[in-house]
Amino acid sequence: MFQFIRKKIHNRLVERKIRGSRLVTKDGHCNIKFGTNKYHSHFAFIIDFWTTFVEIHWCFVIVFFVAAFTGSWFIFGLLWYSLAKNNGDLDRLQNTSESQQMKCIENINSLTTAFLYSLETQTTIGYGGRALTGHCPSTVALLIIQSLMGAIINCFMCGLILAKISLPKRRAKTVTFSETAIISLWKGNLCLQIRVANLRKTLLIGSQIYGKLLRTTITPEGQTVILDQVNIDFLVDAGKDNLFFVCPITLYHVIDKSSPFSEMAADTLQQQDFELVVFLDGMAESTSLSCQVRTSFLPREIQWGYNFLPVISRTKGGKYRVDLSNFSKTEPVVTPHCACCFQNEHNKELILHRHGHEGVDNLGFDVIDLQDSFDVNE
Repeated sequence: MFQFIRKKIHNRLVERKIRGSRLVTKDGHCNIKFGTNKYHSHFAFIIDFWTTFVEIHWCFVIVFFVAAFTGSWFIFGLLWYSLAKNNGDLDRLQNTSESQQMKCIENINSLTTAFLYSLETQTTIGYGGRALTGHCPSTVALLIIQSLMGAIINCFMCGLILAKISLPKRRAKTVTFSETAIISLWKGNLCLQIRVANLRKTLLIGSQIYGKLLRTTITPEGQTVILDQVNIDFLVDAGKDNLFFVCPITLYHVIDKSSPFSEMAADTLQQQDFELVVFLDGMAESTSLSCQVRTSFLPREIQWGYNFLPVISRTKGGKYRVDLSNFSKTEPVVTPHCACCFQNEHNKELILHRHGHEGVDNLGFDVIDLQDSFDVNE
């Protein structure tokens, strides 16, 4: 039992360490922290208050929701109580006709009743027990102000909750990437492949796929550039843009001479220090809102010499079936050791296929038969 707990804690610490070494986590969050400097100011977040409220967590939204309404009821309750006290409504215990005409608010005799009247006014409940007499202009003005403030608070909170519910990043939660990437042969090329699946039947319109390789480089001038970004082009069988993203698809990047992976090999890949970030941009078909799905892969999460297991099959009834249990599973396949090895083998196969194993190596010279008689001196 103790060994099991110790192993669990060790795995959790390793996972936390791996998570901390990423710029982009597996679920798409950016792992970055802004230090304190002269340009950092919370005033900018206050000015852009709408985005700040939309991006905060739900627990803070609920707290702000309760505080906004309860606080406004209590503040206006204090104002109603002060008006009633200044007018002497709290001192008139006898309900005479003269005092009835001089009262500003009926049935307010304590702070509790003033709070209840404020709540009834702002929520337009109106039980009928407490009401304005119309003899004090200040109470009419306060009634108008509280009604307008209540309408503003209602509109703001409804818009905030609706905006948080309909955030495009919620749609991104239903798009998932494979846990690992693979490097193997694909259609005559050495390719880096990543699998992505759409868990909903609705499509992502105008999808675009691209990647960034983040690593630390040294410029010819001797400067160290942290998080230097290199573009990684990804393709699919149907093209790069406007994907028919209704079933899992495989993205692939051709490892050629211009690819940064051409300098790596099967035995040196795990010693590299980089982070591959993959982006998928699209527009949700149901809401027409743009969303972005992103994930990252470290060198330890890239398998050299493996292929993904098939996930799409066809039933006897003619329907297509997607088996997501094999979504991230792989199997070993024969793969060149490096991109240079593949290029050399590929060029050799082209030469042998073009000229044959017993062909003439240099076609610029005439072929002679050594058995023919000729003058050596000539």
